[in-house]
Amino acid sequence: MECGRDSVVPQHEHQAPLKCAAEDYAIPPSPTLSSEEFLEFKRKATTIVEEYFSTDDVAATANELRDLRVPCYHYYFVKKLVSVAMDRHDREKEMAAVLLSSLYGDVVDRPQLYKGFCKLTESCDDLSVDTPDAVDILAVFVARAIVDDMLPPAFLARQGACLPGGCKGAEVLRRAEKSYLSVPHHGEIVLQRWGGSKRITVEEAKAKISDILEEYLAAGDRAEALRCIRDLKIPFFHHDVVKRALVLAVERGGAAEGHILDLLKEASEEGVINESQITKGFDRLIDSIDDLVLDVPNARCLLRSVIHKASSEGWLCASCLKLLPPEPKKASEVDDAAVQEFKAKAVSFVKEYFLTGDIMEVVSRLEAENYSCCPSFNAIFVKKLVNAAMDRKSREKEMASVLLSSLCMPPEHVVAGFHLLIDAAEDAALDNPAIVEDLTMFFARSVVDEVIAPSDLEAMEEGASGVKADGSAGMLALRNARALLGAKLSAERILRCWGGGGSGKAGWELDEVKDKIGRLLQEYDCGGDTREACRCIKDLGLPFFHHEVVKKALVTIIEKRGKDERLWGLLSECYGRGLITPNQMTKGFDRVADCVDDLALDVPDAGKQLGCCVERAKKEGWLDASFSMARPGQPPVANGVCS
Repeated sequence: MECGRDSVVPQHEHQAPLKCAAEDYAIPPSPTLSSEEFLEFKRKATTIVEEYFSTDDVAATANELRDLRVPCYHYYFVKKLVSVAMDRHDREKEMAAVLLSSLYGDVVDRPQLYKGFCKLTESCDDLSVDTPDAVDILAVFVARAIVDDMLPPAFLARQGACLPGGCKGAEVLRRAEKSYLSVPHHGEIVLQRWGGSKRITVEEAKAKISDILEEYLAAGDRAEALRCIRDLKIPFFHHDVVKRALVLAVERGGAAEGHILDLLKEASEEGVINESQITKGFDRLIDSIDDLVLDVPNARCLLRSVIHKASSEGWLCASCLKLLPPEPKKASEVDDAAVQEFKAKAVSFVKEYFLTGDIMEVVSRLEAENYSCCPSFNAIFVKKLVNAAMDRKSREKEMASVLLSSLCMPPEHVVAGFHLLIDAAEDAALDNPAIVEDLTMFFARSVVDEVIAPSDLEAMEEGASGVKADGSAGMLALRNARALLGAKLSAERILRCWGGGGSGKAGWELDEVKDKIGRLLQEYDCGGDTREACRCIKDLGLPFFHHEVVKKALVTIIEKRGKDERLWGLLSECYGRGLITPNQMTKGFDRVADCVDDLALDVPDAGKQLGCCVERAKKEGWLDASFSMARPGQPPVANGVCS
């Protein structure tokens, strides 16, 4: 897709535009053309949209829109295209997304497209009248536009500030960010949301890109290479073109490097690859430079040279790139003094934490000396924390688990710390005969608190089995932890193993927590404030037990036969804020599905009501499409329709 040529815009459109986060996305003011001309454009735009859905001819549609010669109204075309597609099947939604990507920059300029999406979010309440799931559909369109590099990510925050907090447009922006753009592999998920009939898979795209670059280096035909890149119609994935081209330049050097830089320069100048994608491509290679060094020892120097040449030619902004990571020290060059110094500091941090219970103080100290971003230092801290706790009482063990869940370390850093504990378990057993039981609970508690995933625990066991005997303390702790987690209602028992609380308090009993959650939901359902309810849920300090919130809310909804929307709205708000994670949401639905037979004693159609809730949650994006209510030994439950 070419995005270097903008449509001609009347002079009055450039008067005092409203600025967004980037100059390129300034919102044009409403045009001053006569209302008759606008009504005529609306009629013609509607006809063009209908014809496009009938013919699927992108080129003809682009020509018809260009021939209208009223670019100041193109925002309306964007709004009309998306709103019509929202009311149709996935095929038309995918067609609309592909058309926008094709028109962007060549026919519809950036400010007009930006304004079109602003209008869509502002009118989402009206769209929802005819399209009940308008919020989710429009959220996907917004996410798709960001993935396709048509809207800047700043659109979410900027437009959100312009909308009332409770409107559906604000919910669209929250869902686009939380449900689609913040999840792993979000690009592929968004692109395949409506079948991706116009797209190729990521693996196919990578293979085609490699073929194009190899053919270019063999034949030297830049025009043909640019045409092939453009014909892929994946502008959101052009960063992979840049990365693969740079890898070839670094690996082959000499004439190949010159040809690659000439290709990227011309692609930038002609608008085939935009600045954002070029920067992202360089950043991706910078992130993986350590791997490239294994094959090309001087890859760092060569990449610095390429960056210098590109920035001096004016098609790369070197100041926008990530910093090249320093060369890793060899094993023999590890700074033992720094490690010893950190170990001493870590011990002091832990001792002070056990005295004060101040989690933020520990976080700030780790961050102040840049320890929090170092995997080896994080692993050492985890080891020191757990070792110190195992030498103390249940109060400190509980505090250690709470601190681990509050530090938000990358899971791999925590796993590395657990490996250090496993390696030293035999020696530690001399002073602590109960080390197997203690390590078992720390491993299991970390999974329940979602500090690490169950798969991390399995990987730890596989990794340790190669170097540790089956009867070693570390292996026994890992096996016991996995067995404990597999038991029914294990999470509740694990959470109570050290009394709860985590800050020197006695902690709450499980029944007390359930009672607090029940009263909280009851007060909210009687007319309470959503923000206050979310604050109270957060103040419980039990994010790993939020599935109980989901369960109790669903039970109340089922008992009222879906006629009370307040609790559903609270779940939506909690999920949108990230207060209830997808894992906790799924666990809550699972727990209700497990007890639906008991619930049916009081609500005969409980299964039907739950089926209705499951389908609605899938549409909202809370549950994965593969979620099933079916349980072994139970007859299948037919989905119902909410009244």
